[in-house]
Amino acid sequence: MFQRVLTALMVLAALLPGQAGHKVTKADIDRWMTELSNWGRWGKDDQLGTLNLITPAKRREAAALVKEGFSVSMAHDVLKEKAVDNESPFLHTMLAPHDGFHMDNYSVSFHGMGQTHIDALCHASYQGKLYNGYPADSIGPEGCPKDSIAAVKGGIVTRGVLIDIARMKGVEYLEPGTPIYPEDLAAWEKQTGVKVSAGDAVFVRSGRWAMRAVKGPSRAFPGLFVSCARWLHDRGVAVLGGDADPEVIPSQVEGIGAPIHLLTLVAMGMPLFDECDLEELGREAAKRKRWVFLFTAGPLAVPGGTGAPINPIATF
Repeated sequence: MFQRVLTALMVLAALLPGQAGHKVTKADIDRWMTELSNWGRWGKDDQLGTLNLITPAKRREAAALVKEGFSVSMAHDVLKEKAVDNESPFLHTMLAPHDGFHMDNYSVSFHGMGQTHIDALCHASYQGKLYNGYPADSIGPEGCPKDSIAAVKGGIVTRGVLIDIARMKGVEYLEPGTPIYPEDLAAWEKQTGVKVSAGDAVFVRSGRWAMRAVKGPSRAFPGLFVSCARWLHDRGVAVLGGDADPEVIPSQVEGIGAPIHLLTLVAMGMPLFDECDLEELGREAAKRKRWVFLFTAGPLAVPGGTGAPINPIATF
C-alpha cells in the first residue's frame, strides 16, 4: 500500500511540477533576502551591485566574441496605444517647425509591461531598505540619492547569454503564467553546452511578444519562478533581462507580487532589463547556434532616476 501511494505521489510530482515541489512562501522570501544578499560585499558605499562582477577581463572576453560585427536590437518598438499591458503609452508629440528644423517631444512612464527599460537598484525596496542598506525614505522629489540609474552612466559591456526556454521546449511561446524553474535553466545549459558564468548578462526568452501577437495583450506572463534567484546568485549573474518582467506573473507566492525583483534589485544589487524583445535575437542565435554575444547598453544619465527606457544591443 505504501509503495503504491509513493508511486502515485511521484507521478503527480512529474505531471504537476508547478504544484509539487515548487511551493514558496513569504517566509522563504524573507530568509532568501538575507541568504542571497550582497550588502557590503563591495563596500558599504557601493551602488553598482552585481555590475562589479563585470571586470576588465570580462569585457575583453566579451569583445572577443564579435566575429561578424552583426548587431541585433533587443528593444521592442515603443507602444503608443493604451492596453492592459501598457497602461502608460509612450507619448510622441511633434512640435512646430522652426527655421527648417523639425522637433518633437517624448514623454513616457516607462516602468510597467509596455516599454523596454532598465530598472535601477532604487526601483525597489524591502522592509524600508534599498540595496546595500540605504534607507528607502531617503527618496524624495529629487529622486534617489543612492542606487539611482546615474550609477550606471558608464554603460554595461559584458558577455550576453540568451536562454531561449520557448525554443528549448519546441514552442513559439510559453503560455501566460507559465513558470520557468531552475531545472529548466540547467536543462538549457546541458542542451547548448553554454555555462553561465560570473559577470554575464542573462536574457531569458519566453516568447512573450510572439504570444502577444497571437493572443493579444495580457495581464499574465511567463517568466522565472522565484526559486531561480539562488541559481542567478550562485552563477554570479551581473544582469538579468527578459521579454516580460522577467518573472512569472502572477508570482505564485502569496503576499509577494514581484519576488524576483526584490531578490535581484534589493538583496543582490542586480539591475534588470524588462520588456526586451528577444524574437529577432532568438532567430539569429538559433541560425548561428551561438547563444553568447557581446552585450552593450548605455542608459540615460538621470541623477536620481529609478531606471530609463533603453535599447540593449547584442553583437555577434
